[in-house]
Amino acid sequence: MDLLLPLIVIGALLLLVISTFNGLVSGRNRVDEALGQIQVQLKRRYDLIPNLVEAVKGQMGFEKGVLESVTAARAAAVNAGATGNTAAQAKAENMLTGSLRTLFANVEAYPTLKSNENVIQLQEQLTSTENQIGFSRQHYNSSVLSYNNSVQSFPGVLFANIFGFAKRDFFDAPDSEEAVPRVSLS
Repeated sequence: MDLLLPLIVIGALLLLVISTFNGLVSGRNRVDEALGQIQVQLKRRYDLIPNLVEAVKGQMGFEKGVLESVTAARAAAVNAGATGNTAAQAKAENMLTGSLRTLFANVEAYPTLKSNENVIQLQEQLTSTENQIGFSRQHYNSSVLSYNNSVQSFPGVLFANIFGFAKRDFFDAPDSEEAVPRVSLS
């Protein structure tokens, strides 16, 4: 009987450690899966952008700076994604989104481009992809919030550092000033 109480306490503590560890692993895996979904959508966007640039290049000759900006922003986003730094990738993606919005605003000024079936189709695909990126970001950030809460709250905080679980960064949305291009018709 004297041995039973310590065994129960040790068993309960062991169950707490196992349960906490498994919860942290599950949360980390959900975050990784959500980030993978963002990467899939970003790859789709990266693949569509050169096609759109080629489709509008000939008719937007004097808007060469806009096309170069989109191409440079795409390259920066691809490079940032390769680093594994979520915050840097989010910043580069936000710059790319702003460049694409500027391109779309400029396309509106060209009636032949607005009616070009290839450009319309590419714009629709990019718009759909942008929506999917937004949904993927939302899912990722929700997963990160849940995971970070597990890592930073009791009892997870007791074991997170021991088992190598670290807080994750959110995939931040663009600041409202960066996201909205300024278009002047005067």
